[in-house]
Amino acid sequence: MPFPFEVGFDEVRSNLDGYVDAVFGCLESEFLVMPKGKGFVEFPAFEAGYESLKRATGNFREITSATVAPAVFETPISLIVLRCMLGFIPPEWAYFTSQYTDVKVTQNAARTIDRNIRVSPDTPLPGNGSATERRVRAMIAAACHILQSGSPAVSSDRLHRFDKADTTLGPDSLQSVAELGVPHSMLLYERFLGRPFAGHRDSISEIVGNVVENAIEDVLSRVGISFRKTKRAERLPGFDQAPDFIIPNEFNPQVVIEAKLTEDDGTARDKVTRVQHLGSLSMTGQPPGPPKIRSDRLHRRSRIRRPPRGYAKATACNQRKGFHTSKHGPACTAYASRRVSFPIELKIRRRHRQHCAAHVGYARVTTLTGTKDEVLDAVRAMQKAGIKQVAVQPVTDARQTIESFARAVIRRMK
Repeated sequence: MPFPFEVGFDEVRSNLDGYVDAVFGCLESEFLVMPKGKGFVEFPAFEAGYESLKRATGNFREITSATVAPAVFETPISLIVLRCMLGFIPPEWAYFTSQYTDVKVTQNAARTIDRNIRVSPDTPLPGNGSATERRVRAMIAAACHILQSGSPAVSSDRLHRFDKADTTLGPDSLQSVAELGVPHSMLLYERFLGRPFAGHRDSISEIVGNVVENAIEDVLSRVGISFRKTKRAERLPGFDQAPDFIIPNEFNPQVVIEAKLTEDDGTARDKVTRVQHLGSLSMTGQPPGPPKIRSDRLHRRSRIRRPPRGYAKATACNQRKGFHTSKHGPACTAYASRRVSFPIELKIRRRHRQHCAAHVGYARVTTLTGTKDEVLDAVRAMQKAGIKQVAVQPVTDARQTIESFARAVIRRMK
């Protein structure tokens, strides 16, 4: 059976369930294999940091800034080991440090220190009274306070983050697990609470996302199209959040491309709203007519054509496997955008099948997207099918969008 993006929209609408099955049947997820990334820490290096801390503190009997700081500055990876003992991510450690000490440690500073150590674990930390040294010493002082104090008592319906095998009783817990080890059942329980490889998965999220971006960059470069690839968290005039690609550049934006890769339906819905927001930006301050920014289509012959007058396009890729997806569930969510519609002519090359890029017309049969009359007809069809509720999720200007939806659709339903 062909995919939805290989046939016309009318054919998709006539056999919606069949094409939904075709798309879901090709979805795959590579969650078992992960890239290591530049900041991956091998176990021997991590163990060296652990042993350095263990020696400096006398098998964790004397956990103070005076004993821990020299070990950290001599073996910087020990700071990562110390963070793992706390069970913190860098921003959490920064927040607690700022609360406990008189040294202000920002989240970005904590992230930078952490990443620099992971990338170059053998590089000594800066000293001589530098800002980094002051922050590291403050973070060590806060960590020693936590490890000395143990887990405070909380009510029975709550769980404290320090109620772990190695921190619940303070130094006694650390000494016990260092000398006797941890039972396998406890290891599995804490793994159950914390998800194995969760920290590493978070650290490589950008690498995983670059899979789609690299493919787009390769296509654009190969056919000689000028483009500007934005950096992470880059700010550009006219964009409250910069897209991944701007063609030809930010001074004369004609096409913007937002590359998203998800492995679950919830994240996919969040990403679609981001794409729709770019569509709304294309019409900001513009009279009726062509949008300010047009999102074009890539053809088999690597040509770029503009969409029909007044149209903007968006595509979303979803990669998922291992959970049930309701065929009719997406129809219960409505996305409203002003003066932005989605034509049905999008063609995506067959060789990109593994990216699971769907025909943009598919958005029309899984969301409420179109003109006022089209949305009204779709709601009436849903009503006849037995659907009793429709959720409106505004992309921008929530009040105006909901009021517009009420006037254009709800009032006319009577």
